[in-house]
Amino acid sequence: MDAVLVINADLGPLHRVTVQHAIRMLCRRVAEIHEAEPDQVIGVFPMPRVVRLVRYVVTRWRFSAGPAWSRGGVLHRDGRRCAYCDGPASTIDHILPRSRGGRNTWGNTTAACYGCNQRKGDRTPAEAGMPLRREPVTPSWAALAR
Repeated sequence: MDAVLVINADLGPLHRVTVQHAIRMLCRRVAEIHEAEPDQVIGVFPMPRVVRLVRYVVTRWRFSAGPAWSRGGVLHRDGRRCAYCDGPASTIDHILPRSRGGRNTWGNTTAACYGCNQRKGDRTPAEAGMPLRREPVTPSWAALAR
């Protein structure tokens, strides 16, 4: 058993932690054992399978808006592949250039190789004659965790 499920006070799942981290949570009394392994103990505690937080933690923000935009997140979302030539990407490109009011958003940025990014320059993909191979989307938390 290498991971322990942490559930919120309302019994909703939050994440997994190591057994050592779960024991520290029990010692600090921020969690209590909800389910344990039979006949296994660590010190005075039964071996936890599931720990429940004593106080409710608000997590609505994680599921409503999605993850915050980041350069590394864009590269990870696109698998470090250029959206124009499918080569290895090292930069991000703004579909609507920043000089024209484009912003750092999931829908306006995509991974690009240096050559394609320079060739596109301060133009939109249509103006540059460089169609996107895939449309940018806002990733889920789970997609970025992979």
